[in-house]
Parts: sequence; C-alpha cells; structure tokens
Amino acid sequence: MALTLRLWRSLPLGRSAARALRLPTGAAGSRGQCVPWPLRGSEVMGNTGAFKRSLLISALSYLGFETYQVLFQSSVVHATAKVTRVEEILEQADYLYESGETEKLYQLLTQYKESEDAELLWRLARASRDIAQLSGTSEEEKKLLVYEALEYAKRALEKNESSFAAHKWYAICISDVGDYEGIKAKIANAYIIKEHFEKAIELNPKDATSIHLMGIWCYTFAEMPWYQRRIAKMLFAAPPSSTYEEALGYFHRAEQGNIFFYFTYKYI
Repeated sequence: MALTLRLWRSLPLGRSAARALRLPTGAAGSRGQCVPWPLRGSEVMGNTGAFKRSLLISALSYLGFETYQVLFQSSVVHATAKVTRVEEILEQADYLYESGETEKLYQLLTQYKESEDAELLWRLARASRDIAQLSGTSEEEKKLLVYEALEYAKRALEKNESSFAAHKWYAICISDVGDYEGIKAKIANAYIIKEHFEKAIELNPKDATSIHLMGIWCYTFAEMPWYQRRIAKMLFAAPPSSTYEEALGYFHRAEQGNIFFYFTYKYI
C-alpha cells in the first residue's frame, strides 16, 4: 500500500482530463512522416486522470497478487506441517501398540479425539476397545468404552470410506455393542457386520485379520443354537446364516495370507 501512495503522489495534478495523448508533426508539416520532435511532459502524460487510475489499478493488482502468493504459501506450509504432525502421532501410536502399552496408547490418542483423520480415529477406536478388555476395567467402564469405541470407528468411516481398517473396526465395535442390546439387535447388526468385513476384505484382500474375522462370523452363525434360529426367523424374513465349510475357507485364507497370523497381529 505504501508503494501505491508514493506512485499516486508522484503524478502531476491540474492537467486537463480531456487532453488526449498525441504525437506532433515534423517541422516541415509533412503528413504521414514521423519526424523527431521534442515532447513536453504534459503531452506524454496526456490524460493524467486516466493514467493515474490505470497506474493505481496496476499497483493494486500487483499488491493483490503478492498478498495471494503469501497467503497461498502460508496455507501450504500449514497443511504440510499438519500432515507431518499426524504422521508423527501415528508412528508413536503404532510403536506403543506393538509394545503392548495399552493405557499409554489410549492416553496419547484421546488427546486427539476431535481429529478428523480416519487413520487416527480407527486407532482410537481400537485403543478404547483394548482398554475395555483389560481385567481391571469395571463393567460400567467397559460399557462406556465399548460405545465410545463405536463412535470413533463410525467417525473414521465417515471421514474415509476407502479405509479397510475403518470398515473392520466399525464391524468389530458393532459386534461388541450387541452384547448390551439384546438378541434382536445382535441379529440385526449381523448383516451390518458381515457387510463391513466383506468391504474390508475387498479393499485389502491381504489383510489376514479381516479374513479371519469373517471366518468367525460364518462359524458363529453356522453353530447358532436352534432356539436362536427360531427367534431369528420370527424377527427376520431371511436371518443370517452360514456353514462350517464357509468358515473353514476363510480360516485357511487367513493362514495363507499371513504365516505368522496367530503370533503377530498388526491391526487387531
């Protein structure tokens, strides 16, 4: 803006706004020939008002462009720093998980429970569930943590539907909630659970845990007691069903996908 004011003050004032910019003819007065002629400042300026406005607009446009560049570069730097920060948190979280530091992991991730990052949120869902599974957790606390985990998993899925882990943990958390909502809700949720396990496998066919959990789902409904089957038929036209063969197929796939499946779990 200081540059604009200096340019404005340097312009001559009091000239006729109607005078057009013109080049004088030569001394001989010949037409159509360009003959060198000393030009006065007022003649070069011509319409000073129009010239001033043009120069002012140019200066403002330049300043606007410079401001845009500064703001754009600042936003890029901020976004990059934010991504780097999230990556650092995830790296620390994975280290704590692999080290078996369940409580420290939960304490770390709950600091970012308002995050909009799906990778962070599904890890928080997992951490909440892990705390719920600890022997020292009371039944009341366990129930709160189970529903808390479901909420984090749901948000992770909303932020990124292409995350196989978000689908997997959403299915796991819905299954846990079913323990508190009765047989009808548990059977109704079974369709949702299957859908999200299948989606997780579709997004990552090499994830042995999703495949293994799908096998557990099949096994659960293959061995469903007769009275539960009767209830399911009364409540639903087509209750969920499966076979032992289907369950075994998933278990074999899980072992083939990860030879150390039963010894090292990366995501569950």
